Amino acid sequence: MKILVTGATGFLGKRIAQGLLEDKSYEVFGTGRNEKNLKELETLGVKTFKGDLDNSEFVAEIGKDIDVIVHSAALSSPWGRYEEFYTSNVISTKNIIDSAKKNNIKRIVNISTPSIYFDYNDRFDIKEDFLPSRFVNFYAQTKYEAEKLILQAYKDGLETLSLRPRAIIGGGDTTIMPRILKAQNEGKLKIIGTGNNIVDVSSVANVVSAVILSINANKDALGQNYNITNGKPIKLWDLIEKVLNKLDLKMSRQKIPFEVGYGIAKLLETKAKFSKDYKEPVLTCYGIGILAKSMTMNIDKAKKLLGYIPHQTTDETIDEFINWWKQK
Repeated sequence: MKILVTGATGFLGKRIAQGLLEDKSYEVFGTGRNEKNLKELETLGVKTFKGDLDNSEFVAEIGKDIDVIVHSAALSSPWGRYEEFYTSNVISTKNIIDSAKKNNIKRIVNISTPSIYFDYNDRFDIKEDFLPSRFVNFYAQTKYEAEKLILQAYKDGLETLSLRPRAIIGGGDTTIMPRILKAQNEGKLKIIGTGNNIVDVSSVANVVSAVILSINANKDALGQNYNITNGKPIKLWDLIEKVLNKLDLKMSRQKIPFEVGYGIAKLLETKAKFSKDYKEPVLTCYGIGILAKSMTMNIDKAKKLLGYIPHQTTDETIDEFINWWKQK
């Protein structure tokens, strides 16, 4: 089976490609724009394509002779202009679907996001049909728009489904833990809110497992959205402290009330919106909210229809990240 992984030069995309390579029944192809990372993938055995997914001709060309597309490429950021998110997340998804139709590609496994649920409220046991009254940012909004395209593609006859993995961590993480460690090293890491907020996280190994299950899922599982997590909620700040302790770093116990942190972030965002370069501020409202609010998700549907079982624990994933980080 020939699998094309979009965003293969990113954290999750690379791990998906590596996971597929371990199974000799897959021939793995990958797209990305980072030349260094593409060359690294090639040494692993991935056949790569360099280009932009908003280029419909490029996407149509790379879809030839492909059986399944795992669409993990996205512009994932708490900050940016709507047009940039729309191009990266919506237009690219449309091009992927068009390529699948043109090239008779069997299936699309779309990587979406639970950011679509977030609304600055504590939420527990969220099921896939929940939606807030408004999306928290352009990232969440455009990823939901992309999901709707994927669902329409299913109605049009393609085999599609979307996964919503929550807070992906593990070896190779370029976002969550590195940002925490950067703030720690700069002396800026403070507990936002009470420090008792409970969250779900996803081991990257478990997400890769969910992707492989999705590639092989029977037809009853198609046309659906799935929450993916480790299935064991944890206090966020306990998790952060555990990571810091394993790196011989001491976490500050200083707390900043959510309202204060949010207010500062709102002022910084307002200033940034009127700046010439529209640069992301040091603090964003979304970032403050994620650090302060509880968010857990129900994964019963993934267990039932995909046969998803979280094999790697959060503690094992922390150790995996620590080992990778120290070698890095």
